[in-house]
Amino acid sequence: MNFISFIKSAARALFAYTVLATGLMSCSTIFTDQSQCPKGVSLSFRYEYNMEYANSFHSQVHCLSLLVFDGNGRFVSRFDESSDALGKEDYAMSLELDEGHYTLLAYGGIACADASFDLYCPSGSKAAESDLQQFRLQLRSEDSRSSSCLHPCFYGIEEIDIENSEQFIRDTVYMLKNTNNIRVVLQQIDGVAMSSGDFVFTITDDNSVLDWTDAAVPSTQLTYLPWTKGETVIGEDTPGTTPASAVWAEFSTSRLFFGNAPRLRVANAESGETVIDLPLIDYLMLLRSELFADMSKQEFLDRESVWSLVFFLDNGLRWLDTRIVINDWVVRLNHTEM
Repeated sequence: MNFISFIKSAARALFAYTVLATGLMSCSTIFTDQSQCPKGVSLSFRYEYNMEYANSFHSQVHCLSLLVFDGNGRFVSRFDESSDALGKEDYAMSLELDEGHYTLLAYGGIACADASFDLYCPSGSKAAESDLQQFRLQLRSEDSRSSSCLHPCFYGIEEIDIENSEQFIRDTVYMLKNTNNIRVVLQQIDGVAMSSGDFVFTITDDNSVLDWTDAAVPSTQLTYLPWTKGETVIGEDTPGTTPASAVWAEFSTSRLFFGNAPRLRVANAESGETVIDLPLIDYLMLLRSELFADMSKQEFLDRESVWSLVFFLDNGLRWLDTRIVINDWVVRLNHTEM
């Protein structure tokens, strides 16, 4: 089930519940004076499109932006929230809109002080004044490089119809996480000491610009650099264990797409020799076991947002490409296409 199918399924369940609830007890059946009845739109938000299938919106989203477009795709209004109210499980955003059909785009994380994404319009007009089809979300970068720890970014979309000014609509926007953290570990099996400065780590991908459906818009290829890196010695305090040197680097990236072709590269800093050069998505897919057989490849990439890959090197600092550890799962490789 992809994200759009997930939204539609959740929306159908919510609609059935709402119809049942309003059928059993509507405001008009309780109050003769209709002024006591709620009006407008009350929007709740959920982020449960994760591997835990648990709503963590209130703990992960610290600022929220909602953009409203009319039935013709024209911008209507923007609503922002960054108060402590977002941390409450019963948080809901209240809207007052005229009659009509509306598309609602929700973004978590773009209005925070340390936001990593900006809204823009390719035509040059202000993003907040653009048509829906022209709307873009772009990752901040410098010279097509990104080396920062991205502020978590979330996306959601919902459509509503308001038939009259007396109507009260209660709806939910389901969110998807647009950011990933990827930790790459190199472990030397023969005890040879290593430093993180011995290697150059990069990930390249074309995923820095997203359209109003959250799909990648082809643009300039971006090079991700580690936002942090270091080294350690494993087992030096454990009797009977041969100490092993390891270095690590962590990347923070935009949304990963199954149709894209990002590459993870590690090179020897001194000689420039390639140590690792592989198709990142293909290797992340090795983690998609039979436990997730009913989950599409894109859904798997969207639900998982924290990745770790452990590679083993020989005493010549060459990759032993017979096994790799991905998110604590040992994957044995029969052959490797570099």
